[in-house]
Amino acid sequence: MKVTPEKNENVAKMIFASIYPLYLDRLKKNGRTKEELDQVINWFTGFDQGALQALIDEKATFGTFFQKAKINPNAHLIKGVVCGYRIEEIEDEFEVYKQCRRMEKLIDELARGRKMEKIMREEKK
Repeated sequence: MKVTPEKNENVAKMIFASIYPLYLDRLKKNGRTKEELDQVINWFTGFDQGALQALIDEKATFGTFFQKAKINPNAHLIKGVVCGYRIEEIEDEFEVYKQCRRMEKLIDELARGRKMEKIMREEKK
């Protein structure tokens, strides 16, 4: 599938605080914890617990969320298909959409029971 400017803009306008509980509910149903979710988000975005909670409290959009994030340098290692989109084929001009799908891929792996050290990718030495 192809990302459009409209789709990118729609995702950028979504409120992170409205989606976060959905991520958490999904993970809890699969035996994972809020701490694990926050750990994965911290690895990906650089947001510690306080910064993450502040973004939730201020009802930041995904656009603002990713604008303030310090995306992990190993984020390019996140590959695969999420919601019919192959992450590595999403054009760089749709940055918010790409980062959102990368984060969803990490959360999906967490829900499926993947080990934390595999989710938080590192370059092979």
